[in-house]
Amino acid sequence: MSEFKLYTIEEVSEILKVTPRTIYNFIKLHNLKAVKIGKYWRVTDKALQEFISRGTNKPE
Repeated sequence: MSEFKLYTIEEVSEILKVTPRTIYNFIKLHNLKAVKIGKYWRVTDKALQEFISRGTNKPE
C-alpha cells in the first residue's frame, strides 16, 4: 500500500488559514472531501490539493 497523508481538521484549518468551523462547513456542503474515522474527520492530501485548486466551487 502506498503511503498517503491524512490531515486533521485542525491541520487543514491552519493550512488554509480559516477556522475549524469553516472546514466543517466545507465538508458538510461537499466542497471538501473528508472521511470520518471513529469520531474524527480526516482529509487526504489528494482531497486537500483538489479543494485548493478548485476553490469553494462544488465538485463536478
